[in-house]
Parts: sequence; C-alpha cells; structure tokens
Amino acid sequence: MRNRIFILFLLIGTISSCSCDPENIAKFAFKGMEAMMGEGFMPSEEIRKLGNFQSMNINLSKSTAEDSTTSTIYLKLQNGDPLILGNQPEVLARKCAELYLRDFENAEDYQQITVQFIQTDPTNPENVAMQEYMFDTKDF
Repeated sequence: MRNRIFILFLLIGTISSCSCDPENIAKFAFKGMEAMMGEGFMPSEEIRKLGNFQSMNINLSKSTAEDSTTSTIYLKLQNGDPLILGNQPEVLARKCAELYLRDFENAEDYQQITVQFIQTDPTNPENVAMQEYMFDTKDF
C-alpha cells in the first residue's frame, strides 16, 4: 500500500512539474485502467460516433444475495445528438451494447448490460433526462 501511495505522489509530482500534453497523460491513465480491468474496458470511439455522445462512462457491478450473484455493466452515454437518439433509441442502445461487449475481453463475466442515454439541459445542468435499456449479455 505504501508503495502505491509513493508511486501516486511521484506520478502527481511529475505531471505537475512538467508541461506535458494532458491528452497523452489521459491516454496513459486509460491504458493503466484497461490493464487492470481488461482490454476494451473503456468504450470505443465507434460507440461515441454512433450517437455523437459528448461523454461516456462505464460502471461494473456485482452483487450477491442468498447464493445468487448478479453482475451488470452500466454503459452511460451522455449528451448525444437528440436527432439520432429520437429515432428508435432502443435500436441504438442495442448496437452500443453489442459494440461494447464485442470489445470488452471480460464481458463474459457479466450477465447484463444496461445502456443509459443521459441528456442534460445546457442552461440548467440539474435538469436531466435519462432513458435506460437493459439486455442479457448472452443474447449477443
């Protein structure tokens, strides 16, 4: 644990003391995340382009209750093009789920994938609309 904290401080010190390209630093961080979570953990640009999404997030969840385990991937896609989302969003959600499961090497460890389309009002960020679509991963 001490070594991890030392490495974190070393990394922060290196980043803050140089004029590095932030995009390269982000790529480095994503590669580290994928190394821990599995290849394809971060959503691909192909998914972003499908709905012209401004932001993408992934959450992985595993819960156990009475000898039964439920595991879900949450693919959160934010502020996509309303014209694309308005035309059969369930078809778009299925395509996004399919692409994510194709790329994520540990997808077989999960039973469900939930695709969430989240739209925020640019004038009032507290005003949020969400559409959610759930699929069984075995269907892909």
